[in-house]
Amino acid sequence: MTSWTTTASAVGAAFAASSVEIVEAFTIVLAVATVRGWRPALVGSGTALAVLALVVLALGPLVGQVPIHALQFVIGTLLMLFGLSWLRKAVLRAGGVIALHDEQAAFAEQSAALRGVGQDWIAGMTAFKAVLLEGIEVAFVVIAVGAGRGLLWPAAAGAALAALLVLAVGFAVHRPLARVPENALKFGVGVMLAAFGVFWVGEGAGLPWPGGDLVLPVFAGVFLATGLILARSIRQPE
Repeated sequence: MTSWTTTASAVGAAFAASSVEIVEAFTIVLAVATVRGWRPALVGSGTALAVLALVVLALGPLVGQVPIHALQFVIGTLLMLFGLSWLRKAVLRAGGVIALHDEQAAFAEQSAALRGVGQDWIAGMTAFKAVLLEGIEVAFVVIAVGAGRGLLWPAAAGAALAALLVLAVGFAVHRPLARVPENALKFGVGVMLAAFGVFWVGEGAGLPWPGGDLVLPVFAGVFLATGLILARSIRQPE
């Protein structure tokens, strides 16, 4: 039986990870709409969403055919690597080694590139690529955190809630969401995904975790503390 700890963690991880990806996709789509109009932006985005839906519908039945322990082990390994990659970048940004991601600058850069485009279909392809690539990452996170314990629907609900929130705020202000604390979100997402990854790998290997699902917050705490210590240790003096 799935505990509320695992369910809440799956929803939270999917929500946070999806928020980051959707903000990045929205920034590009908004740049396309601002420079070339909403028609190519919506056509490109809609086509990408249709492709994503077909991919998810095709993969969904296949996931159900894989033995649960093998699925947990493989997805856990991928999830741990994915989470550690996000956490590494977030730590380097928090430590000042690499620059923070700036949605306002990304919007300006994308807008400048689109002004030199002479055909709407190229602008539409820009929106298509942005939504497809970011959407694939969202789909991966949803499947990864939800497939191990039959939590695909809660994880999908977390991603859908993130999409609705980002789009509602984005359309309301009609500008890039530059004030979203993206690095803090990526830091948290990296922590949660890495914790889920370790948990699923252990479950897939048949390792009985002490306390069962309650070990998830412990793993998250370890990754969080390690990330904060590393960020502090590499921070350059001002």
